Amino acid sequence: MSTTVARYLAQRLGELGIGHVFGVPGNHLGPFLTALAERPGPTWVGTPTEVGAGYAADAYARVRGGPRVAAAACTYGVGAFNLLNPIGGAYVEYVPIIAINASPTYEQWLNYQAVGLLTSHMSQRRESNLDVYRQVTVDAQVIGNPGLAPVQVDSAIVACLSERRPVYLEVMEDVWRAPCDEPRGLLVARRRPVTARNETMLDRAVTDAVALVERLGTPILWAGEEVDRFDLADPFLDLVESTGIRFCTTIGGKAVVSEDHEAFVGVYNGKASTKTVYEIFQNVAKVRIGIGSWSTSKNLGGEKSIGPDWIVAAREGVSVGASYYPDVRLEEFVKALRARLLERFGPGYFAADYFARGHELDTAVPRSREAHLARQRSAEQVGPVTYDALFRAVNALLAAAPGRFTVVSDAGFALLGSMGLHIAEQDGYLAQNSWLSIGYSVGATTGVALAKPDRRPLVFVGDGSFQETVQELSTHVRHGLAPVIFVLDNEGFYGIEQMLVAPGYYREPPTQEEDYYNVLHRWRYSALPAVFGTDEAPMSGVEVRTLADLDAVLTGLADDTAAGGPLVVHVHLSRRDYPEAIGYQVEAAVKALAPAPRAAVDRVEPAERLEPVAGT
Repeated sequence: MSTTVARYLAQRLGELGIGHVFGVPGNHLGPFLTALAERPGPTWVGTPTEVGAGYAADAYARVRGGPRVAAAACTYGVGAFNLLNPIGGAYVEYVPIIAINASPTYEQWLNYQAVGLLTSHMSQRRESNLDVYRQVTVDAQVIGNPGLAPVQVDSAIVACLSERRPVYLEVMEDVWRAPCDEPRGLLVARRRPVTARNETMLDRAVTDAVALVERLGTPILWAGEEVDRFDLADPFLDLVESTGIRFCTTIGGKAVVSEDHEAFVGVYNGKASTKTVYEIFQNVAKVRIGIGSWSTSKNLGGEKSIGPDWIVAAREGVSVGASYYPDVRLEEFVKALRARLLERFGPGYFAADYFARGHELDTAVPRSREAHLARQRSAEQVGPVTYDALFRAVNALLAAAPGRFTVVSDAGFALLGSMGLHIAEQDGYLAQNSWLSIGYSVGATTGVALAKPDRRPLVFVGDGSFQETVQELSTHVRHGLAPVIFVLDNEGFYGIEQMLVAPGYYREPPTQEEDYYNVLHRWRYSALPAVFGTDEAPMSGVEVRTLADLDAVLTGLADDTAAGGPLVVHVHLSRRDYPEAIGYQVEAAVKALAPAPRAAVDRVEPAERLEPVAGT
């Protein structure tokens, strides 16, 4: 036994290619952090909050090369419960994170058991931390015996790699320095064996899928989150290019492949889609084929279900209309569907131009760099900024500086507005679109910047979301990162919450008042560099009130003349402004309040007049 438990875990993380471990230190965690610094491998990235550490680890795992996995560490109780929210999001969205929680010593647990003596951060329920993490991980371990530590660590990490979801390791403080065996072999994902039953189910799913295409006609593909999570971009493109089928993506699946691809139609998000994308997806195409796409409210904006003309392959199962085929592996389905479509129809059969039927691509998202720049040059640089004007201008920046930025979007209006950005680079867009924890983007920026140091993060976050995690600016400055953070300030207001609760507020004229609980305390966001920046680590801020102000900022970014370090761009928006993508909510509110048309009534001839009868 020539190593310790702390060194064992540090070595295993290094073997996975994890370059950074995010977290907040604590006395129970100290021995592990000391071991981390004693050997080559991951670097400790201390963050102001455990929430920020979890978001950073989440983003790091999503965009880094090599095994998509990350690590976050905290101390027992107070730290672990803070980290729980990001780990819950990673569980829902299939992001593999190793959550490390350092707990009180074995001796301290015995003291509590014998005489009821609580030490720092302890709960009267000894398994309280373990129990909550069991709800949002695929493996959760408490390590109190150093002899068993290698087995427990290895089994948890293999589960993390195999299931592409978080795991939890709780290690007692006095175990860190205890001796244990050296690591043996490398840890890799383990796949469930494919059985004869799986082959049969796959064949039935593919047979029914092809039959549906034969019966209904023109298909369209809908690429989703699992194309990214399970590294299926290449098989997906093989399916597209060999068959000629065009494709959309979900919001969460945005930029799983380059949006410059000639078969790309746009982002489909139900009623929140552009009119052209919606028309093509729902009416021009006759069969919709989801590949790794999730049927969430943010992927089906304003729509409640899919339908009998849908095929959806995700989460180890395939739905074809009303039929469901469980335990069908997504990668195998994509390959088998491609082979069967080629066998039945031949190469390129579906390459017929969707747009020959009078449907042209939405010009709000020009496909070429020249088109973006022409639109920007012709734009009138006066007047206030709106959500849609902002993102149209950012599209021009992305076209003018290809490969230099990664877009990170928060929830709410930022997500709906950024949906229309044209992302040429695979993995050039990041958002949490199912868990939707507000403030995610600011912490996630740390992970993006460290995993992809050659790209500058462009962050879009509402003022309410930004106030949740503003402390993470400190991490950006401390580590020499240079994100550009657009704080979308709609006069201090939770705009998306108002839209969802009372969209009549956004009508003209409004039919509902603003809800008091959606009003925020307003900050001087562009003054934050005076708080977080230093002479050694500069940070800057700027106010944007007009399109001319915005053009000046974006021109500086395109020319690479913007100041070094983080840049906070305080964008002033009207409280009643909202992205066009969610306009269907306002339209629904208008219709709900419109007077109902009077029902048509057949004319009834008056009855023959009767003379009164005596006594009646």
